[in-house]
Amino acid sequence: MAYNFKSIQSVPTAKDFIDIVLSKTQRGTPTVVHNGWAIQRIRQFYMRKVKFTQQNWHDKLTKILEDFPKVDDVHPFYADLMNVLYDKDHYKLALGQINMCRNLIDRICQDYVRLLKYGDSLYRCKQLKRAALGRMCTLMKRQGPSLAYLEQVRQHMSRLPSIDPNTRTLLVCGYPNVGKSSFMNKVTRADVEVQPYAFTTKSLYVGHTDYKYLRWQVIDTPGILDRPLEERNTIEMQSITALAHLRAAVLYVVDISEQCGYTIAQQATLFHSIKPLFANKPVVIVANKTDVTKLEELSAADRALVDEMAAEARKISSGGTLLGPNDAEQTLITMSTLTEDGISAVKQLACDRLLSSRVEVKLKGKRVGDVVNRIHVAMPRARDGMARPPVIPPGVAAARARREAGEKRRTEKDLQEEQGGAGVYNSDLRKLYDLKDPEWRYDIMPEIIDGKNILDFVDPDIDARLEALEREEEAAAAAAAQAADMDDEEEALDEEELETLGRIRERKKKLVAEHRRKKAAGNNAAPMPRAVDPERSRTKERMRAELGALGLDAEAAAERAARSQSRRGRSLVRKRGRSAAADADMAEAEEQPKKRIHSSKSRSMSRGRALSLAPADASRGLKDATQRNKAIKMADKAQWKLGKAAKKGEADRHIPDLKPKHLFSGKRPRRTTDRR
Repeated sequence: MAYNFKSIQSVPTAKDFIDIVLSKTQRGTPTVVHNGWAIQRIRQFYMRKVKFTQQNWHDKLTKILEDFPKVDDVHPFYADLMNVLYDKDHYKLALGQINMCRNLIDRICQDYVRLLKYGDSLYRCKQLKRAALGRMCTLMKRQGPSLAYLEQVRQHMSRLPSIDPNTRTLLVCGYPNVGKSSFMNKVTRADVEVQPYAFTTKSLYVGHTDYKYLRWQVIDTPGILDRPLEERNTIEMQSITALAHLRAAVLYVVDISEQCGYTIAQQATLFHSIKPLFANKPVVIVANKTDVTKLEELSAADRALVDEMAAEARKISSGGTLLGPNDAEQTLITMSTLTEDGISAVKQLACDRLLSSRVEVKLKGKRVGDVVNRIHVAMPRARDGMARPPVIPPGVAAARARREAGEKRRTEKDLQEEQGGAGVYNSDLRKLYDLKDPEWRYDIMPEIIDGKNILDFVDPDIDARLEALEREEEAAAAAAAQAADMDDEEEALDEEELETLGRIRERKKKLVAEHRRKKAAGNNAAPMPRAVDPERSRTKERMRAELGALGLDAEAAAERAARSQSRRGRSLVRKRGRSAAADADMAEAEEQPKKRIHSSKSRSMSRGRALSLAPADASRGLKDATQRNKAIKMADKAQWKLGKAAKKGEADRHIPDLKPKHLFSGKRPRRTTDRR
């Protein structure tokens, strides 16, 4: 099975651990206690705090112990790998200290809860609680180095590759810099770093490939040097661990060009020294870098060493029995990771040998009988004596004949290399045109036919132009319909209404012209004082004429404006004028009968809107009482909406606090608050 070490939760430091647990205790238990309470209630208050803290310690430490794998329970490969990387004794000691700390915290809780049962005052109970939590925190402070070590182990284990010890595996091993990582990059989707110096690969790397619709696991191991086991470092011991515990096909890579810095004799000596690790595994000797040195170009002594390794690999794979000389191709194969020659053959040979080995192991097992009894192989029988050879299409037969004759299909890449390479070669696309007559492929398209340019009739934007033309026609039709409606409406107007309509249109034209003038000036014109206004647009005559057209009497306003121009006695004249106007309003109001115009009957009559009279007052700026009544109703409706929304007025943008903190923060039964 594959182990998921990435799911292990992070281990906090001792200080963070203490802060987390004490903060959770403070937030999850009551915080208020009074001296006047019954002693039993005070005891329960502090006992709850001690038990809550102990339970938090227990749960968190138990989670750490359960997340980290136990060395005795995991696969021997992972057990030895953890021993090589982390020192099994140190790892067990750290977990053991955490387990002992958990047990001591439980024991402290039991002791102090027993003492709290006999506390005779609030002060004594508080001191007992303080002593209990202090002893627990002191224990955790002493576990600081163990927690730090476990956090480092967790980080490293989360970066370990996910290796399944029981799946189909190809294991690549050999001296450093012989081409192991290059081979893995070619046959898998992995991207292992490749450099021209030794020990570029410092840990195990895993890649996956497919063969015969099965997923295969390829493991790239660090290089191994020929020296005693006790002198090998951590990097080499990872390779030794993988070779010792994984049931895989072993690819021993040999650099026959000796560019790796080691001779063939040294590589053969290393093979014989680690030979016991290959027991009961299919072994393949892969001669790499044949692009530099061919296998046939080796000297007689080097070739003898390579053949000796191949024979020994054949003997190991067969379980200790030496097979015939015709079996040499099964254990010795050549390849070049630079030119990619022989890589697929190496992969195929290794996978086939591993499959056959796994089948043999399963056939030797005890369960093969139960499986064979459930399998029935049906053999077809001939229904008659007629021969039915396979039907091969003539085109396929001709292609096979050309291939057997040595004829090679010329691809676009071949044509490119022949005609100057990339950047110079221009592929011919016309040869692939599917036309009625193949001779038309290279005909030149005419530009002028019957004295007319063909491009004038080929417009790529014809659809967009047609759509724009249709939209223009629709807009014109709509404008014509609107103009016709307006003409009909104007025909139904009388002379006075037509005159009013003409004045409105004239005023609209002036406004549009003024707006365009200001827009052209960019609203950058300086404001002109009235004294230098050439048009004298703001005059009493204009005000009297415009207000009179609206049905309002502007005489009082014109008179007030005339009086305001004089400097002497201006304040007194204003006051008297206002008094006279107010007296006139009151007299008119007394003459008119009071009338309530509100639609709501249940609403109390307020001063502002319940007793509105709506007289035909010219100073109000409305023509008649109907408009005045309508304005009052609209104002009442707007005020009613504001009152319903609890607004003081139109400018009230205040948003009340829907959840005041003093009502919605504090302790919760489930130890949660609105914020931490």
